[in-house]
Amino acid sequence: MKLKKLLMVSAMVLTGSLMSAVEAAPDQINIAYVKDPFNLQNIVMKQHQSLEKEFQKDGIKINWVSINSGAQQAQAMAAGSLDVSAVMNTASLLMANGAGNKVLVATGVARPTQVFAVVGKAGQQMKIEDLKGKKVAGPKGTVLHQVLVAALKSKGMSINDVEFIQMDPSKAYAALMGKHVDAALLAASLIIKSNQAGAKTVVTADGLVNPLLVMAVSEKFAKENSALLERIVKVHRQTTKWIYENYDQAIAMGAKEAGVSLQDADKLAKWSHYFDVITDEDLQSLKSDQAFLLENDMMQNKVNTDQLVLPIARQ
Repeated sequence: MKLKKLLMVSAMVLTGSLMSAVEAAPDQINIAYVKDPFNLQNIVMKQHQSLEKEFQKDGIKINWVSINSGAQQAQAMAAGSLDVSAVMNTASLLMANGAGNKVLVATGVARPTQVFAVVGKAGQQMKIEDLKGKKVAGPKGTVLHQVLVAALKSKGMSINDVEFIQMDPSKAYAALMGKHVDAALLAASLIIKSNQAGAKTVVTADGLVNPLLVMAVSEKFAKENSALLERIVKVHRQTTKWIYENYDQAIAMGAKEAGVSLQDADKLAKWSHYFDVITDEDLQSLKSDQAFLLENDMMQNKVNTDQLVLPIARQ
């Protein structure tokens, strides 16, 4: 009788634990949809409804939230309105952590060295030195901002040598086309469109900054829903594999979403260098990026970058 009673108690404890686990699972996941600069994995994953299918049997709804700015994504995570960002630049991730907002790397997305650029207004080819005293528009606290600072520094200048105007890339593009600014910080298709309109690229991130795009997650969600996060990462990696196995179909989807030709979509994809597992070189890039951000007062407090990368991102 004692053994039977013990087994019954154990069963009740186990059942209670399982019920608590089920009750603790969220009924929805809020994830940022970021199609720019040319985030093909995110585009394909959303259009294929891959996450929706993965979590349908669990009764978990996927809410896609359009937030392109890494800084705004981090703010939304801090406010609890965003759980995961399908794509965040590591400059924004580092600055968020430096400000005490714990945002972690779940897996890799892209190393787009040629996708970020400073573009001058239509006319003669501008050099970096020509930016001195000029109006430059672009998003503050992003990899584009980092590219501008690095470019100026390479010529012995600082951000104080230009009139920097905070503006998201689409508005910066419009300001450049309207000749309201002398240069703009642009990415992907906006670079191509501005070049086609006669505006010339001053400099790209290549050789100045090693931009790293990652899937990011709030520390709270990572701790409380590690099993769900593993499944999100699994779907992302399956999507990356599908893209390379069905390249033409993926490019067609990306071209339609970005509003560019198949030829330009192919160019953007090749500029992006998609990947999914964080390497030792990526960890070193995080350290280098932090040193740069601290040195240029874009980040105030130093953090342990190794602790920002979840084990699953390395597997």
